[in-house]
Amino acid sequence: MSTARNIPDASATDAAPGAELLTPQELLAGSQLVHDIAVPASVLRPDQPSDDALQRVVRLRPLRVATLALISEAARDDASLVPLLIIKESLVAPVLSFEQVRQMHAGLVQFLAAAINRISGLDPGATAVRNASASAIGAAHVQLARLYGWTPAQVAELTPGQMAVYLSNIDAPSGPQPSGSER
Repeated sequence: MSTARNIPDASATDAAPGAELLTPQELLAGSQLVHDIAVPASVLRPDQPSDDALQRVVRLRPLRVATLALISEAARDDASLVPLLIIKESLVAPVLSFEQVRQMHAGLVQFLAAAINRISGLDPGATAVRNASASAIGAAHVQLARLYGWTPAQVAELTPGQMAVYLSNIDAPSGPQPSGSER
């Protein structure tokens, strides 16, 4: 007895005639990009007259699903940490500590968080963070980070095979623990 599934016909498409399928590399390329974002002088120093002649930039990378899941877990008890963690994880240059990010003024945090959401293709607000942590891959990343104490960057470096091995060891009573050199 066969079970009917609601699987779309492979020939059915919403794309324009002659459209080409994206390759895996094209789908993943956006997460590897780095964006130089101009920060207006009026945002940097809102109390001083604006001189936008000299452009000042920060270098940001888009957020990955795994990073959003970890941010969601880390900010579970304090939602005000979400924009700070987003900035900390996305900011490539200049490199700042979390404590330094916490010292930024609210207007700059709001500007940077909006820019990061835009380059990451996210809707503004915490909805995207909650959705990422609810996904299967997001949940796996949160489990690995919690169990092994890894940072979002360390978990993101794992291959699917490595993730499977480490996840299979979660339920093992005395499974091998990864060392720093295994990641």
